[in-house]
Formats: sequence, structure tokens, C-alpha cells
Amino acid sequence: MDATWTESGIPPLSIGPYTFSSRLFVGTGKYATLEIMREALEASGTELVTVALRRVNLHSPNEPTILDAIPSGCTVLPNTAGCYTAEEAIQVAHLARAANIGTLIKLEVIGDQSLLWPDPVGTLKATEQLAREGFTVMVYTTPDPVLAKHLEEAGAQAVMPLGSPIGSGQGVLDVRQVERIRARVKVPVVVDAGIGSPADAALAMEAGADAVLVNTAIAMAKNPVLMAKAMRAAVVAGYWGRQAGRIPRRDEAAPSSPVEGMPHVRA
Repeated sequence: MDATWTESGIPPLSIGPYTFSSRLFVGTGKYATLEIMREALEASGTELVTVALRRVNLHSPNEPTILDAIPSGCTVLPNTAGCYTAEEAIQVAHLARAANIGTLIKLEVIGDQSLLWPDPVGTLKATEQLAREGFTVMVYTTPDPVLAKHLEEAGAQAVMPLGSPIGSGQGVLDVRQVERIRARVKVPVVVDAGIGSPADAALAMEAGADAVLVNTAIAMAKNPVLMAKAMRAAVVAGYWGRQAGRIPRRDEAAPSSPVEGMPHVRA
């Protein structure tokens, strides 16, 4: 991370035993080429890169893969994308550990194929088992404050509520849910899925998210590298906006200059 961004003063984020200076996490799907992906990851300043393990051929170690294009210094976050049962997700997590990728895992258990909506029952079940087995579990979940609390109690080291359906670009449809989750759990909250623009990322951070995970909005942009830079700036702006504290919303205008003693102003 370059000096300008280090000087932004944002404190590092800890997830279990891992610590990250950047609060922008980035995915590896949908890029036109591996070279564009690498350039975008570098431009984003990310230190945590998620990879769908089912897209990596672990049986041919000499064959170039997505893992080879990830910049050095980034932590790989394998995910269980494409799993529809707790058992499938647990098996994929075990595969990541066996392949020496590590025990940090992004858990996804999908319950609806068209929406790619998480299955809360399967997700909770898999979280409990993987946490017992020593995995650092980051959990993709519905934007449900009660479920988020249950996942934390089950051993999740981060909860990752969706902003809107994966790849939809609809943004954070219910900002209040992010605020409610943030108020109820002690582990980091990472808004995942649906981010479509830098404004969405900043809004998520202003709502109290500790980080955001972005894939499609960067990979499918007309200029992925430039969008990665924009997302990087948005996360920083959103973080400081949250810390600064926004003004209250009002139904009526409020003059920004004093009006007392001005003869043309009616009482």
C-alpha cells in the first residue's frame, strides 16, 4: 500500500488472527483476462482476495491458475461458491486446507439458485462445524440481524451480509439492516454482494460496515483498473464519513448563514 493511503490513518482491521490495512476486499471472477485482474487487484490496494475454489484445478499444480495472477502480499480467501448444502461447503473448506491454501474460508451455502440467496439453516450448521475444526470463518449471509448474532455465537469471525443479490449491481438495498447488524455483533461486518458503484461502497461504510467485498462492479466495468481505484477511494471516504458523523436529516431547509438582524427576513 502506498504512502498516501497509509497516511489516511484508517486503523487496520482484524479478522481472527489476520490483520488487513485495506478495508476493500476484492473477488477474482468475471475478468476478461488474468492480466487485467492482476492490474485491478494492484490498483485496488486490497490485501484480501477471494477465489472460488471450484474454479481452481488443484490436481494440476504446474498449470497456471487464478492463484498465480494474484499479487504477492495478498492473502487468499478461498470461498465455497456453488455449494448448496452445508456438507458440500464443509468438504470444499477441507479441500482448501488439504491444498495448503489455509484455514481462512469464506463460507457460502446457497438456498435459492436464481437469487443466489444464502440458506440460513445450512449456513449456520456449516459455521458451527468449521469453527469447531479451527477454521477462521467469514460467513456470507442474509441481511438479518438475528441470524448475524447466531452466526457470531456459532464461531463466525466475520459476518458478510449481502447488500443485494450477487452481481446485481443494485447496491445496498436496506442500509438500516447494515446498521442493525453492526450494533448487534462484535465481529467485523463486511458488506458482500450487490455493490455496483463507488457510491454503494461508501454508503455501506458510512452505515457501519468494517469493510466491503467487491467483484462484479470492478471486473465488469468498462475500465476495471480505474474502477478499482475508485472503489479504493470510496471505502476510505465512507470510513471517514462514518467517523465524522453526518448531520441530521431535516424536512425543511436550514440556512447556512446567520439571519438574525437581517431586515428582509420575516420572523
